[in-house]
Amino acid sequence: MERTNQFVGQSLAFLDAVERASRAAPLNRPVLVIGERGTGKELIAERLHHLSSRWSGPLVTMNCAALPENLIEAELFGHEAGSFTGAAKTRHGRFEEADGGTLFLDELATLSSPAQDRLLRAVEYGEVTRIGASKPISVDVRIVAATNEHLPRLVEQGRFRADLLDRLSFEVVTLPPLRARQGDIPLLTEHFGRRMAVELDWANWPGFGSDALKSLERYSWPGNVRELRNVVERAVYRHEDPERPIEQIQFDPFASPWAPPTSGESPQLPPVGMSPEPGTEEAQQQPSAPLPEAGEVDDFRSAVTAYERRILEEALARNRYNQKATASALGLSYDQLRHALKRHELLNAAPG
Repeated sequence: MERTNQFVGQSLAFLDAVERASRAAPLNRPVLVIGERGTGKELIAERLHHLSSRWSGPLVTMNCAALPENLIEAELFGHEAGSFTGAAKTRHGRFEEADGGTLFLDELATLSSPAQDRLLRAVEYGEVTRIGASKPISVDVRIVAATNEHLPRLVEQGRFRADLLDRLSFEVVTLPPLRARQGDIPLLTEHFGRRMAVELDWANWPGFGSDALKSLERYSWPGNVRELRNVVERAVYRHEDPERPIEQIQFDPFASPWAPPTSGESPQLPPVGMSPEPGTEEAQQQPSAPLPEAGEVDDFRSAVTAYERRILEEALARNRYNQKATASALGLSYDQLRHALKRHELLNAAPG
């Protein structure tokens, strides 16, 4: 699917950050973009580039955390042939590639101390020296850098150069997390949902049900907009009836009764006597025991307990043993369901 760089949001916190970036865009000065993962830092960098006089020049992106420390400098500043083992030919660095345009440095805080030293010189003097070369090369590059770290704190800890931070922080755009963007979750949900429906060739867009929207708004979104997009698109593509609103939401795609145990945990078998999943051969061979008639009950508490357990077993099976979906189907909070499952020894319930 073709990427579309589009800002979607109406909250004041979000619009203020976009406005700040837009005002800084025409100026030939460095900009720092701060925000949690998934908040759209790269989109801000693209906006800064396209609204500047450099819009026709290159926008070069480098993730500083994606390369081993010993290759960062060669990637940024280039190298001469034979300057180190494996350097078979001369290579231009990202600064040279971005000449006349913008260089976006993502995960800035992961730069090593030597790389910070060389970056400071490039920012101050507009010159870079390839590894193994003796003469510097002049470059005309605007720096936009992004991080999810608190850089002043890293300076206090001696992990980031104070003078480099001073040079890069002409303007600082701090993006709000999704949980602080009031009113934007329904807007983003509709946006990503409709796009996914178009991709699936749906004739119409049924939208999300009220309960699904409430659960989306209650969630804390540690992965912010990127996580929301995944959750929404997953819910749409799994939905089987485009004529009815979408109700089923799965926040954790790794949640499964068959998930491998984490380190140090032992695999656990499902409780003995648990009802098999409806529709399976085992379920057809072993139907649930019928409930006793009122006149046949001689132990009220035991009968109520058995009935409650049966409700839980059947609800788990209907929802494929997804506890969050089961809680929603029964009108319980997740904690209430977990408490009931624990009481009936069904916490590890899964088809055998």
